[in-house]
Amino acid sequence: MESSDVELDLQRSVQAVLRELSTQAPALQSNQGMWRWSLHKKVERDPGKSPALVRILLRELEKAESEDLRHVIIPLLHTVMYVLTKATGITEELYQRIYAFCTRLLTLPTPYCTVALDCAIRLKTETAVPGTLYQRMVIAEQNLMNELYPYQERVFLFVDPELVSASVCSALLLEIEAAQAQQTPEACMRHVVSHALQAALGEACHAGALHRKLQASPRRTLERYFHAVVAAVEQMASEASPSREGHVERLEEIYCSLLGPAAGRCGGDLVQERPPSIPLPSPYITFHLWTDEEQLWKELVLFLRPRSQLRLSADLEVLDLQGLRPDRELARVSVLSTDSGIERDLPPGADELPAPSSPEMERAGLQRKGGIKKRAWHLDFLMPDSWDGPPLHRRTGRPGGDGEMLPGVSRLHTARVLVLGDDRMLGRLAQAYHRLRKRETQKFCLTPRLSLQLYYIPVLAPEPPSLDTSRTVDPFILDVITYYVRMGTQPIYFQIYTVKIFFSDLSQDPTEDIFLIELKVKIQDSKFPKDSFSPRRRGVAEGAGAELSLCYQKALLSHRPREVTVSLRATGLVLKAIPASNTEVSGSRHCPLPAAPVTDHTCLNVSVTEVVKSSNLAGKSFSTVTNTFRTNNIQIQSQDQRLLTLSLDKDDQRTFRDVVRFEVAPCPEPCSGAQKSKAPWLNLHGQQEMEATKAKPKPLLMPINTFSGIVQ
Repeated sequence: MESSDVELDLQRSVQAVLRELSTQAPALQSNQGMWRWSLHKKVERDPGKSPALVRILLRELEKAESEDLRHVIIPLLHTVMYVLTKATGITEELYQRIYAFCTRLLTLPTPYCTVALDCAIRLKTETAVPGTLYQRMVIAEQNLMNELYPYQERVFLFVDPELVSASVCSALLLEIEAAQAQQTPEACMRHVVSHALQAALGEACHAGALHRKLQASPRRTLERYFHAVVAAVEQMASEASPSREGHVERLEEIYCSLLGPAAGRCGGDLVQERPPSIPLPSPYITFHLWTDEEQLWKELVLFLRPRSQLRLSADLEVLDLQGLRPDRELARVSVLSTDSGIERDLPPGADELPAPSSPEMERAGLQRKGGIKKRAWHLDFLMPDSWDGPPLHRRTGRPGGDGEMLPGVSRLHTARVLVLGDDRMLGRLAQAYHRLRKRETQKFCLTPRLSLQLYYIPVLAPEPPSLDTSRTVDPFILDVITYYVRMGTQPIYFQIYTVKIFFSDLSQDPTEDIFLIELKVKIQDSKFPKDSFSPRRRGVAEGAGAELSLCYQKALLSHRPREVTVSLRATGLVLKAIPASNTEVSGSRHCPLPAAPVTDHTCLNVSVTEVVKSSNLAGKSFSTVTNTFRTNNIQIQSQDQRLLTLSLDKDDQRTFRDVVRFEVAPCPEPCSGAQKSKAPWLNLHGQQEMEATKAKPKPLLMPINTFSGIVQ
């Protein structure tokens, strides 16, 4: 196919993607992501089309910028970055044009500037050291051990067995196993070596001869060249001003050593042929049916310590991980300063930060400077130009989602937890997340070493039709999962709410639970038993429903507290922590969360179905009207003899009956409240004043990664 025909075909595919992004038609949304998937497949089958596709996408991005079509900027930018990660033969001039475009986006509000900054940082390294993004992604996802890049990742796919049928689970498991069977460590090392050499040398690399040589090389030889290539790429990328020319020279030496003197610029000429495709292997995915409340914790522990190194006890509360005790002690050790605190008393060079790769930089939690102890932040926060961290481990969005780094402790593991299901699965994920954070306050073992990233794909139909066990079609669902966990880097933080429930039976203790999506209240037909708790009665009003007393703090833009108490007769209530379907973060049945509109995800939306009594010539009549309001916390109590039934996150397994009162409030971060002062020099009044002004507990927010975050 001629170049003009290739560009015309790619242009048609890109226009189809743009139409898909701009339409709101339900018929097209049901196949959301299919055009973009087809576009990536075209380039995957013929890598020579990559430069043409990048040029077309860049033109569309510049057009969207000039016409202020912001809704297509982030999806197209993700598409460009995904193509660039896999591509070889991209010119330096084209890299610089895309980098310049990303820098122009830094003047836009979030999330555009956040996504653009992340892309610009990666592009700067990739421009100087081609092949860095591909190499780091494959090493981390496939757990190819290397001292210069020791990061490891794993995708944990949790499926709701009640929603997804056994046949669909089997088909999805077959897809995962078939993909991983082709991704042996030897194959992945061959891909890394071949991609790095082709990306650096371009047309001077004889891809066919290189491919045959790597296929014929024994494992020991392959490992030697793999580590040599990784060392060349990582050492050059770690320099403050990496040189593309120097990088090409180093890889050319490896290339000539591999193929001999007949290779390219090292000697004679080899017949050029169409370069073979270098696949980007799917990440390592483990498949799980969500059946156990402790399942997530167990899998994360095993990820840090494989079964060969750790024996899990029956009671996880007494679990003690090897090698983690010193880190827990480190978190509680105070640093004693023995100097005078005067700047002139400091030794020479004390004001200078150590080198990025020095042991001092790796160990330092606090850095002495100017008589004040300051935190020595990592270079990815200070100097993006020389950023040497893992490209997929940068924290974006609001900090504090899964704990902070400890001095001297490196987070080498990233767990990407993806749940496939409906609101019930999200509620169970919130329970597991809350339980994990609570356990971490008692045994600080996972947070210092593990970066936890959460993802969610909604499934509304009982059987997704895209899965096929015949193995004659491309694995669409697996590719969607892979694209989502790689490019979904913008988290949305959802408030977890706690509910305290009081029952009519006085012998039954109150219970506490949490919810993430909604709490639904129904009025039971049964009434209070004679010997049970009975609130103050004002007489049973006529009509359906129950007489309820609501006491809540109204949510105001000024954030000033305003207490509201009201009594009314209602037939039901719904407390939504996430907005309704017309404004909520939505996606197709098989596509992940794209973005969220401008909504407050830390506020309850309460809908009350109120019974209204009216009198006319025909007599009394009753009608219902729905009232809505927003609040941060609320207390509801039945005032007559009617009992309530509570349902959390639409989960039948989390239903509470015979309820007379319940209280809802934001779930606090475990152990986030300030401790009471015990200063001996304060009198009683001073202590009370300090306790009154102490910091409020931080709310527990659960981050769900999306492509765009909250769109302004």
